[in-house]
Parts: sequence; structure tokens; C-alpha cells
Amino acid sequence: MKKVAILGSTGSIGVNTLEVIRRDRPAFALTGLAAGNNIDLLEEQAAEFSPRRVAAADPAGAGELRKRIGGRVEVLEGGEGMAALVLDHETDLVVVAVPGTAALLPALAAIGRGKDLALASKEILVAAGQLTMTAAAGSGSRILPVDSEHSAVFQCLRGLEPREVRRIILTASGGPFLEASREELAAVTPEAALDHPRWQMGKKVSLDSATMMNKGLEVLEAHWLFGLPLDRIEVIIHPQSVVHSLVETVDGSLLAQLSLPDMRLPISYALYYPARSPRSYRETDLSELEGLTFRRPDRRLFPALDLAYRSGREGGTMPAVINAANEAAGEAFLSGEIPFLKIMEVVEAVMNDHRLVEAPDLEAILAADRWAREEAGRVIGNR
Repeated sequence: MKKVAILGSTGSIGVNTLEVIRRDRPAFALTGLAAGNNIDLLEEQAAEFSPRRVAAADPAGAGELRKRIGGRVEVLEGGEGMAALVLDHETDLVVVAVPGTAALLPALAAIGRGKDLALASKEILVAAGQLTMTAAAGSGSRILPVDSEHSAVFQCLRGLEPREVRRIILTASGGPFLEASREELAAVTPEAALDHPRWQMGKKVSLDSATMMNKGLEVLEAHWLFGLPLDRIEVIIHPQSVVHSLVETVDGSLLAQLSLPDMRLPISYALYYPARSPRSYRETDLSELEGLTFRRPDRRLFPALDLAYRSGREGGTMPAVINAANEAAGEAFLSGEIPFLKIMEVVEAVMNDHRLVEAPDLEAILAADRWAREEAGRVIGNR
């Protein structure tokens, strides 16, 4: 039996993780659940799965939870509450599904105790990849990817030696604006940007998919997860989202992982690793597929990819800066402050103004994150 804590239990990944666990209850025990502001759902989850502790990001929400369930479950709050969840001595595996960098400190705390991470929050490796992977190597923690693309690469790499790998190819659906012109992108509404054609995701990831920043961040994450230089990590558009990513070996063979879009599959792979789930989630009937197509991304219309590669090449604090600036600009778009095409203009402006710290510690990374958010606000205000 694996003992699991989930950070972000009320979000899309968290809900799907609990669905995987629900189907095989004897294999798992929930030690902790942490969420943001969806107190009602968190209460329902606690009633069903009986964790030892729950944590709410908002103190007011935590106070309400204590009134409702405080006699049955210990209720914690804020970042300290998340840290207490992951440091529980009984927890084996921490599912990190909190968007942005909010889970960075709890994730590093879990790694410091040698606990495995099922990682869905790509921003942790984007902002602090060197620190995270160095800490994991020192403690023996395993970083198990939950993103469908990185899970696909992880699966394809099993049995391969590093010297046998030529490159990684990450697939991208292209989001809701694959066929859009620049004029159409200029008029995009938040509602349209969040309407992904293939996946049901939270607002942050859905918007990043629409701008293709999600794929740019995944390139940076893949660099740290799999130890390949950026010039050996490529992106290809695959609208059907059946081929989740590929690995090319040195002899020219392409290894791919295919399945219908369903986040329960990569989640279950991380939860059961190194075994596989004994239950199937969605069977893929190849005869029913209309066809699998691939094309190169339009980097002129979607500059996020080039900005992400640039941040990775410059290194240091720049990946933390692009991540924070993107979050701030995305929030401004969703609130109606800036149009869609201005998101990447704000990100680039913040990157251009940043004074790089080449070998940052955690304090410098967090400082760069704060600076980038403030600078994005200043850029947005000036515009």
C-alpha cells in the first residue's frame, strides 16, 4: 500500500488522481489533502477518503473547515500547512498538482525527506530545476512526471541507455487557435482561450496551452527531467493528442506512447510506478482514429516557444522570470486588462529588463519570481 498526499486535490489533476485511487482503494491510503479555495469539495474528499490531515491555502477557508470537520480531521492552512502534509512520516508519495510556484517550498521539503514526487506542477522544475534535481539526487527521491507528454517520454525511455537517445519530441495539440490568423488572435476572448478542444484543464494550463507557453515550459521541464540539452528537445504539433510524445534513438528509430486523451493514464503510471495499473482507463481502438497528423508550430504567431528556449539558454534566474511574468500577464488577460497578443509582449519586456543571476540559490529564485511579477504589473500599467 502506497501512502499518498495530494497538493491541489480539488483541481483537475487532483480530482483525477482521486478517481484513480478510488478504483483501487486497497492499493493506496491518503495521508493528506491540500487545496485552495474550494472548501466544499475538499470537505467532500476528506469525508470519502479519511486523510489524517487537510490543508487550505486560505486562512478563512481553513477556519470554516475546522468548524465543519475539525473534530475528525486535523485542519492546517497556508504554505506551512502544505509543508506539514508532505513531511508526514507516513507519506511515501506526494502528488504536486498546484499551479504556479506555490508548491515549490513544499516540494523541496518533501524531496529533502526522500519522498517521491508525482509532479504535475511543471513550474517547479522551470523555476528551480537545478536545485530540485540536485536535491532529489542527494536524497534518493524519484521525480515521476504526471504531464501526459513527460509521462510518455518517461515510458519510452525505460530500458534505454542515455547514449542511445538522440532527441525528445514533445507533441502539442496546438490549442484552440491552431488555425487562427493574427487578426483573429487579436480579438480572442478569455472564454475562447480557455475552451481547449481536447483536454479539460484548469484556467492557468488552458490559457498557457492557447498561447503555447505550456509547451515552452514543458521543454524546460524535460531538460531537467531527462538531462538532455535544449537543442535535443523539439516540439511538434499533433492536433489529435493521441501520440503524447516521442523519443528518437541514435539509430533513427522513433518510440512513441499512444493513448486517447485521458489524464488518468499518466497519473496512474506515476502512482503505481514502477508497476502498471491493473485496470484500463480508456482503450484505444486504432481503427476508429481518423488519422494522425503532425506539423511544425508557427513561431511567428506563437512566440512563447522561442521565449522559453531563450530563457533556458540564458539559464540562472531567467526561467523563474519567464514563468512568473507569464502568470502575471495571463492573469491580466483573463481579467480584461490586456488583449491576448499582449501577453507575450509583456513577458518579453520583463525578460529584457531582468538582471540575470547565473547560479541562484532558492532565495534568489524566489526574489526573481517576485520581481518579475512586480515588473509585469509595471509594464501592464504603462501600456
